[in-house]
Amino acid sequence: MLATLTTAGVSSTLGWANGGPVRTRRRTWLDTFDWRLYRSGLTLEQVTSGGQTDLVLTDREGDVVAAQRLPTGRKPGWPALTAELPAGRLRAALEPIAGIRALLPVARAVSKLAELTALNGDAKTVARLSVDRMAVTFPARASVPARLTVLPVRGYQTQADKVGRVIGGIPGVAAGSNSPLEAALAATGCVPGSVPGKASAVELGPDMPAARALVGILTTLLDSMEVNVPGTIRDIDTEFLHDLRVAVRWTRSVLKLCGDALPDGLAATYAPEFRWLGDLTTPTRDLDVFLLGYPAMAARLVAADKTDLVPFRDHLSRSRAESYRVLAAGLRSTRFTRLRAGWRAALGDIRPVRRATVAQLADVKIAAAHAKALRVGGRITPASPPQSLHDLRKRCKELRYLVEMFGSLHDPARRSQAVRELKALQDCLGEFQDAEVQRTEVRAFAVAMMAERSAPAETLLAMGEIAAGLAVRQARARDQFDGRFADFAGPSSRRRMAALANTASPAKSAGRSRTAAR
Repeated sequence: MLATLTTAGVSSTLGWANGGPVRTRRRTWLDTFDWRLYRSGLTLEQVTSGGQTDLVLTDREGDVVAAQRLPTGRKPGWPALTAELPAGRLRAALEPIAGIRALLPVARAVSKLAELTALNGDAKTVARLSVDRMAVTFPARASVPARLTVLPVRGYQTQADKVGRVIGGIPGVAAGSNSPLEAALAATGCVPGSVPGKASAVELGPDMPAARALVGILTTLLDSMEVNVPGTIRDIDTEFLHDLRVAVRWTRSVLKLCGDALPDGLAATYAPEFRWLGDLTTPTRDLDVFLLGYPAMAARLVAADKTDLVPFRDHLSRSRAESYRVLAAGLRSTRFTRLRAGWRAALGDIRPVRRATVAQLADVKIAAAHAKALRVGGRITPASPPQSLHDLRKRCKELRYLVEMFGSLHDPARRSQAVRELKALQDCLGEFQDAEVQRTEVRAFAVAMMAERSAPAETLLAMGEIAAGLAVRQARARDQFDGRFADFAGPSSRRRMAALANTASPAKSAGRSRTAAR
């Protein structure tokens, strides 16, 4: 184990010898936007020194998991997906963790490295002391206290440990518990692993005024939208658009379900604008889903060859490029700029004027959404059209948003169990609806490709096989629906959901009503 220390300078009370010239190391730390590597206990660093560039993946202890030297003059352009890295052990270690998210720089620094050798009374080297003076250049400029690392020479571990203790006792020296990346980020005021915008993470107190709680939730969702806009416009990876859409959907649901707890007219004013934003982002996201699922679609072909689908993939890519241009223009538009600024200002101006608490609001809304989901689902029969299952899916999605949005008011175990039961039904409904939509879209793509004369007969046959496979998936989900809904509508699930709709204190809940939630 290396003993890492930090100090503003090096004491001269030990016997030292110069270990060589000062070396310059340019460092770039890489992670996904949502810190998937860091949260998995890994650090990826690109190091350039002496004309060579290496990518080094280390664990929490600083031990090397995988490393790869890059060919001279062929550094990756960041951001980049792991698929763009050279094949090898490093890429294999990164792909399962980073997934479809791009790797991008989270910090940059320049280190000046010097090495000293610690000498004992016989003038023999017992340890080497690496002195790292690091200057951070991104995400902001900052200097970091020098980091000292004691490296024992083989056969002198005991004496090297004494060297470490001596250095540790020098005034101004402190044991370094954080990694170089953490030190670089701390110097710039950044916290690794933090991603803004999860409405379910907003802490609510049961007696908090309902309007104030909604302001906190909606502001958090706006933060999530705004933080994902640059990555969406730059098209860094598909998850930026996905997360932007999630924040928009949540916002629209809050306005629809809880807008009566906000000042009069506010929800009605902004609901159409957020509907426009949702509609703006839908076409590109739908095509992303197709392109992300393309390898699996091709792999499932039986009668056709996967190469038959290549014209279909090319059509999807062209369509995606066209829809993305419209999306990017919309996100750069004056309308969207005004929406962001106006919505933030409106949220900042809200002052609670009604006496309802957030617990009372949560109780009324969860109970109403649960009752509606049971009512809509209870009317579904084997003869019901697909639209009826889609309507139930929307009601279940609204219920889940409410449960998660007001989650901090509830017992975590009870809430988690209720969400699991609801999610099982949602997954079944989602599989049914997604297959229905994609079947329709595959047919529309086929018509468009025929009109463009870009669809060979082999491609149309392969697309027909895909459509048939989607029909099988949809039928399987429909067969599972009755059991999933029976579990959701069963006595134990009803009791758990009823408990979530009873968080207000007895005195307050006794007079609870739909009007009180206002």
